[in-house]
Amino acid sequence: MFGRDVSIDLGTANVVIHVKGRGIVLNEPSAVAVDTKSGEVLAVGTDAYRMAGRTPEHIVTVRPLRNGVIADFEKAEFMMRVFLERIQIKSMFGRPRVIVCCPAGCGTVEQKAVREAVEKAGVRRIFLEEEPKAAAVGAGMDIYEPAGHMIVDIGGGTTDAAVLSMGTIVSSACIETAGDHIDQAVAGYMKKEHQLLIGSTTAEEIKKTCGTVSPEGREAGMTVRGRDMVSGLPRSVTVSAEEMREVLLKPLEKIIQGVTAVLEKTPPELAGDVMDRGIMLSGGGACLHGIGAFFSERLDLPVYTAENPLLSAAEGAAIMLEQMDQLAKAK
Repeated sequence: MFGRDVSIDLGTANVVIHVKGRGIVLNEPSAVAVDTKSGEVLAVGTDAYRMAGRTPEHIVTVRPLRNGVIADFEKAEFMMRVFLERIQIKSMFGRPRVIVCCPAGCGTVEQKAVREAVEKAGVRRIFLEEEPKAAAVGAGMDIYEPAGHMIVDIGGGTTDAAVLSMGTIVSSACIETAGDHIDQAVAGYMKKEHQLLIGSTTAEEIKKTCGTVSPEGREAGMTVRGRDMVSGLPRSVTVSAEEMREVLLKPLEKIIQGVTAVLEKTPPELAGDVMDRGIMLSGGGACLHGIGAFFSERLDLPVYTAENPLLSAAEGAAIMLEQMDQLAKAK
């Protein structure tokens, strides 16, 4: 199998892997199911995600990454080993180069943990790249020109907001509000307003099915099943898109505040470029219904969504590896 370049978006919620010549070969939840009695890992990725909340108490589904960084090194390494085996990395011709995306502002300790986790999974030639830079490239932005470009990458654990120029991040913030926090807000609302306990997977399903921040809302509502807090018995309620809109506004306002803070510390000329060119949204959070129009209204700027927001970082990292080759040839 020929394919020497592998690009990995190692996210809190999902892992996306791109292989040169093959495109996206893996897109699965960052999840590991573990038997706490024996310590045995029972499932990884999609299989583990589907087990969440549907197993005996001694079997738990955990996320090895939290807020964009590795929280459980052993499980992160195991997960990466399984994923790399699934894409048959050892059968690739030569020694594959692997580029891994890290959140903006990821410290030396966190970067070392990412590098070691991938190394222990069987890879030797590893490059690390800042995720907002890769996401911007994957979204089609020319970050190498002397002009300001802004990307807001809304992931599972964190949101990266960055202004880039000439291939460099000029100003940025890692905002600790993202998709997971929206899910938590949904679960909290169901508990408070409907006295219904639901799991994280159900909260995410509600967000995807009837979540919106558009004033027009969505026609879709959904029936939600959970456990009644009073009786302890299973119960179902119907939730509307309109009530979900109110739930989503609070965490999204925190992201708006973070984006505003980045713009405030951006040099005036580059900030002017952003006013003209607008802001690009990427990451899973960019798929939320109405989010582009909401951000545009709150920031008074044009806002666009990447064509493939979930895949932008992995695809952008692949492009950056190719650009490294072109630069080497030009020297």
